[in-house]
Amino acid sequence: MIIGGPSSQLLAGRVAAAMNEELALCEYKAFPDGEAYTQVIGDLDDHVVIIQSTPTDRDLVYLLQLLDVARHSRVSLVIPYFGYARQDKQFKTGEPLSARAIAWAVSPFLENGRIFTVNIHAPSILEHFACQSLNLDATPLLADRIREMDLHDPVIISPDKGAVKMAETAARHLGVQFDYLEKTRHSGTEVSMAPKEIDARGRDIVITDDMIATGGTMATAIALLHKQGARKVYLAAVHPVLTGNAVLKLYRAGVEAVIATDTLDRGVSSVSVAPVIAQALKG
Repeated sequence: MIIGGPSSQLLAGRVAAAMNEELALCEYKAFPDGEAYTQVIGDLDDHVVIIQSTPTDRDLVYLLQLLDVARHSRVSLVIPYFGYARQDKQFKTGEPLSARAIAWAVSPFLENGRIFTVNIHAPSILEHFACQSLNLDATPLLADRIREMDLHDPVIISPDKGAVKMAETAARHLGVQFDYLEKTRHSGTEVSMAPKEIDARGRDIVITDDMIATGGTMATAIALLHKQGARKVYLAAVHPVLTGNAVLKLYRAGVEAVIATDTLDRGVSSVSVAPVIAQALKG
């Protein structure tokens, strides 16, 4: 039985269809005082799959409620987008490792279960789960979509050196070149950004990253690549967080298109991670 949380209902339906499994009917609402309410309608199977991204605190509460409902079943938990994954280190004294706290909160429900994430921002977080855990990679799915776009002399670009592994994976899948953007400080206020090795002039550029949040860094990169003569600039990301006016920033900067997956259900979520999740669950 597949149980879809409120932030992952479409993805849960796609996974259920891919696996030919029953999709549970659930009700989610809020009480007048703001507290969350969850009900899974009908009997649960001995083994259930819960799919719920946690982009907000409320989504985390819904996840904990679903885990409690399924406490007597063996649970396979899929968190496609793991909120707080960027808080995996203590940067200042007195700060929590919020990602670890969430892992510890869900672990008691998963003693005999397992957990799957998709391109989690910090894979080291999986060490905090007291059960079998696996981070799935949606990069090949994005690469397949890029291949369909018939780009001109494409190159895959990472926004920085730290995220170059994803660009390398996509490039190897496509058989094209990859690079990363290197920042050069010219003065206290002037900073330039350009591919470290590859000339962007006359080429179609695809910037890849695990997530797009505010869109500020990406918008700067898109505008600079256009100034350096790039033919067209695309953006491909696994998690389209897209807070505030992020989409406007990206298109104002000149992005040709934004390609993202359905780990979060957004208007740009044109690539489904359902096949990768279904395959992992069958394994």
